[in-house]
Amino acid sequence: MTADPDPAFWRGRRVLLTGHTGFKGAWLSLWLTELGADVTGFALAPDTEPSLYELAGVDRLVRSEIGDVRDAEAVEAAMSRARPDVLFHLAAQSLVRRSYADPLGTVATNVVGTAHVLDAARRAPGLLAAVVVTSDKCYENRAGGPPYREDEPMGGHDPYSASKGCAELLTTAWRRSFFGAGGASAGVASVRAGNVIGGGDWAADRLVPDCVRAFETGRPVPIRNPAAVRPWQHVLEPLAGYLRLAERLVEEPTTYAEAWNFGPSVDDARPVSWLVDRLTTFWGEGARWERDGGEHQHEAGVLEVDASKARSRLGWTPRLGLEDGLRWTVEWYRRRHAGEDAAALTLEQLSSFARLESSA
Repeated sequence: MTADPDPAFWRGRRVLLTGHTGFKGAWLSLWLTELGADVTGFALAPDTEPSLYELAGVDRLVRSEIGDVRDAEAVEAAMSRARPDVLFHLAAQSLVRRSYADPLGTVATNVVGTAHVLDAARRAPGLLAAVVVTSDKCYENRAGGPPYREDEPMGGHDPYSASKGCAELLTTAWRRSFFGAGGASAGVASVRAGNVIGGGDWAADRLVPDCVRAFETGRPVPIRNPAAVRPWQHVLEPLAGYLRLAERLVEEPTTYAEAWNFGPSVDDARPVSWLVDRLTTFWGEGARWERDGGEHQHEAGVLEVDASKARSRLGWTPRLGLEDGLRWTVEWYRRRHAGEDAAALTLEQLSSFARLESSA
């Protein structure tokens, strides 16, 4: 079994992708269009300046609908127009610190918005598979112990983490009640990825973009919690898993309709300080960091996920590794900063990643 996305499967396949204007959504949009899929995107306008969506011309490659998953009628209408074979739900409020500033907005997007998407999906007549993207932070944090497995309790200390746990519970409830034996035949799965890195992310209060902004201007980057451990991985690693899972859901919807972790090897779950040290080394002259000694809201100290199920049942495995993923990320930003085209850079790395997979 191989985890390489199958171009024959995706060629001409109708896909609805929520959150296509975000970092992961833009990468997935570009990959799907390269595979020959017929993609419709539904999301808010990009909330960063710049954005990979705009720089890479994603709006010229997909049918882009600007809308809000909190608007049930808009979601229903987009689903009806797209008539998808496959649904990827990525639209979310994706930042822990923003969830403290806007807890109700976070819940409205991540919980109610997910319910809107799932409810529209159960009435989509041609839908074959749906992949709902949540987060490794959906688990009830036990502050240590072995990596989280898919059957562990949902929870969350902060509003963001709790909202992702709720999105998982909703996905399970809709799957049991309205799909498979409960109604529509589509296979519905949820996916929980680790902390993704890669070129084209300009979100505020996210480690790599914060570092890049500081490095480009010659400032030291302030680091809130250098001892925090996260399951870091290049953005293409989990996206490859999402694509493979969607293929399997279409082939065997009842077998694969469950929750899945996509995370790095144990050695690539590293402290923030280790990651920033590597980033400063790869960036070179002028790159440096310092400890931010201010008061900060709670964030989990250790997060690691066990992706052995995806390895054994989907044939998915990390191909790039964290060291190379960081090098690719720094190279993307440095070349873009030097004036190279964002779409060309992204497609070049997609092509390189595909060659890595085919030679594994």
